[in-house]
Amino acid sequence: MRTTDFDFDLPEQLIAQFPAAERSASRLLRLDGVSGAIADHWFRQLPDFLGPHDVLILNDTRVIKARLHGEKASGGKVEVMVERVLDAHRVLALIRASRSPKPGSRIRIAEAFDASVIERQDDLFLLHIESETPAIELIDRYGSLPLPPYISHHAGSEDEERYQTVFARQPGAVAAPTAGLHFDDAMIAKLKAAGIAIAYVTLHVGAGTFQPVRVDDIKDHVMHSELYSVPAETVEAIRRAQANGGKVTAVGTTVLRALESAARAGGLQAGSGETDIFITPGYRFQVVERLLTNFHLPKSTLLMLVSAFAGIENIKAAYQHAIAERYRFFSYGDAMLLERA
Repeated sequence: MRTTDFDFDLPEQLIAQFPAAERSASRLLRLDGVSGAIADHWFRQLPDFLGPHDVLILNDTRVIKARLHGEKASGGKVEVMVERVLDAHRVLALIRASRSPKPGSRIRIAEAFDASVIERQDDLFLLHIESETPAIELIDRYGSLPLPPYISHHAGSEDEERYQTVFARQPGAVAAPTAGLHFDDAMIAKLKAAGIAIAYVTLHVGAGTFQPVRVDDIKDHVMHSELYSVPAETVEAIRRAQANGGKVTAVGTTVLRALESAARAGGLQAGSGETDIFITPGYRFQVVERLLTNFHLPKSTLLMLVSAFAGIENIKAAYQHAIAERYRFFSYGDAMLLERA
């Protein structure tokens, strides 16, 4: 398939620059992947569309303040975007500078601590943080929230709250699992009261989630890798739901990728690891039967994923409907509930 098969024109004014006034106040487009039927709803109606034996899986990753500013020994300005914290003193990061730093060079960050460049790994740099304070603490203290490139304002206090899910627990993501942003504590309580089980996985979203596919044939695309973990209690919750005739609903493409990755060896298994799973039309889903997700960028791997899940023509029709009905797109935008094709 061609990358152009997953392109669409989006009016710029439909890109949500700020969150809705309340988390659960967003709109919800329902798409039946079998019939292709489309319906307009509100996110607060979500419990009406789930069954009492269903299980809802959330991603409990927490966005770190991954954007840091500093300067090289020459005085040149540098932006460091942490992609992954490896341990207490090593990180992988993207670096924006007039000239790429060489191994052995140092970067003074936030006039507070130094980072030495160990080596380059493709587009990323391996940095050693020269401080007794753990890297994750320094990032939280001196960094800023890395809002997506299509959001035009700098992160403020509202973003620090709203570009984070209410159930975020495990620090490590550089982008939010945005389908989870619609949930507030009241919605989670309402779901539990309706008998819907809730369980968690962790997938630390990387900056690669915003990268468009730059090859003509999608099979030539090299997928970025992300860390994930599927706990044993989540596997048990899924098996219990399936045994009782319930459906597995993934809240976000990150949850879907984690679960499908954990089932690649045959049957869902608890565990942790890295995944570079690239889901395109023709993929046979093993775990997830329903997907709650936001609207995705043109030519993106995530648009290819939802097309695989609900059908290419169904997704095209749903996106055109959403544009005509003035839905809000991307991270701070509205949601879709997809039934698997």
